[in-house]
Amino acid sequence: MSPVRLGTAVGRGVLATTILGSGMAFLDSTIANVATKKIGQDFHASFGALQWVQNGYLLPLASLILLGGALGDRLGRRRMYLLGVAWFAIASLLCAISPNVETLIAARALQGIGGALLTPGSLAIISATFAPEDRAAAVGAWSGLGGVATAIGPFLGGWLVQDVSWRWAFGINVPFAVAVIILGIKYVPESRAEHRATSLDLPGTLLVGAGLGALTYGTTSAGSGGWDALSTVITAAGVGLLAGFVVVERHEKQPIVPLGLFADRAFSGSNIMTFMTYGALGAVLFVLTLNLQISAGYGALAAGTALLPITIFMMFLSARSGALAARIGPRLQMTVGPLICAAGLLLTMRIDAHHHSYVTDVLPGILVFALGLTAFVAPLTATVMGTAPADQVGVASGVNNAVARAASLLAVAVLPPLAGLHGEAYEQASVMAHGYRVVAVSCAVLLAIAALVVALTVRIPARALHQETSDEAG
Repeated sequence: MSPVRLGTAVGRGVLATTILGSGMAFLDSTIANVATKKIGQDFHASFGALQWVQNGYLLPLASLILLGGALGDRLGRRRMYLLGVAWFAIASLLCAISPNVETLIAARALQGIGGALLTPGSLAIISATFAPEDRAAAVGAWSGLGGVATAIGPFLGGWLVQDVSWRWAFGINVPFAVAVIILGIKYVPESRAEHRATSLDLPGTLLVGAGLGALTYGTTSAGSGGWDALSTVITAAGVGLLAGFVVVERHEKQPIVPLGLFADRAFSGSNIMTFMTYGALGAVLFVLTLNLQISAGYGALAAGTALLPITIFMMFLSARSGALAARIGPRLQMTVGPLICAAGLLLTMRIDAHHHSYVTDVLPGILVFALGLTAFVAPLTATVMGTAPADQVGVASGVNNAVARAASLLAVAVLPPLAGLHGEAYEQASVMAHGYRVVAVSCAVLLAIAALVVALTVRIPARALHQETSDEAG
């Protein structure tokens, strides 16, 4: 397969396919955040049930995304990507017609399986398809426009939830999926790892899935009802299963996660940063949209529109951020960006029933947060992919995505209950405002730790990321 150049029709088609498909998954997760309050009202759901509407999706996504990356490398990245898109669309329809919260949670779990197939494929296709000199810019464009989808989600979701129905927040995925499948068939060349595994690591897949499931169930149950014997045992079992996963991978001939990847300090540091930052982002965005609606009195559309500045920053600056990292090295942006995000979160702590002016209480924090997010997302992604061997880009993408989703999964399960958000208490404005402040401070601490980790581990000098990617492709 000849390398594809960014400025060609095929290059634009590949970018459109990967951005629309992954953007559909990003869009869905953020729309679900805005729809949370209305879902709770319609189904008379507790806060624990609403957590499972979010985590029911994240759990299979985090558990199976490694398998999705491995299957793409082995069976064809385009094939698995488009299969995931179709699966995701069918599950979205099931979400839209769910008669109760239990069915919705089950449908969200099916969505997570589809997301696990499509999410690692988008970056793997970019890395395997584009010429080395165009990859950083392509990843930057993917990050920027994918981030736009994430940011548009609350705005679009707010309008659908407020003026149409929360069910359309899920049904809207179907036309996007159709467009992705058509574009993918037309423009995306098939690619596979040069040295493909002859067998799948089923023990590793089962252990990581069971471990994350037990850990999530135990911590969510403890948040709702306290640390009783059952939740403690289940949580401990989850930790044990994940430890067993590491042991199995060390002795597996064809592991789903080649632990040798983590011998690279930049790869390990970038994934630790991913865990901290995406855990913080998952928890704070889940609670922020609820806080705007419950304690500040915003409608669903207003709450979604409040995050619109993130869209603007990501749209116009992310590609430039990725290109800058390719020139000067990613370390500076990956260190400063999380600290700027943390400052933005601290500024949003004013939001409550008495301080809810958009211009003075909401907008300053959102602007600072958006600037920090734009600074580090594209360099982080490019660093993870650039430090992986060329024939393991699918696995590397799967690892990084699994880390991000697992972090969000655990943060959503743990932080809100620790902040006092459980049962039906979250419907009280004072409880929600206090809970949000605790979550915001906790997430700011996680972001500061992420910056420290990068300062200690990521030492890629100027232009090295571009050179490293070029050498591996050659």
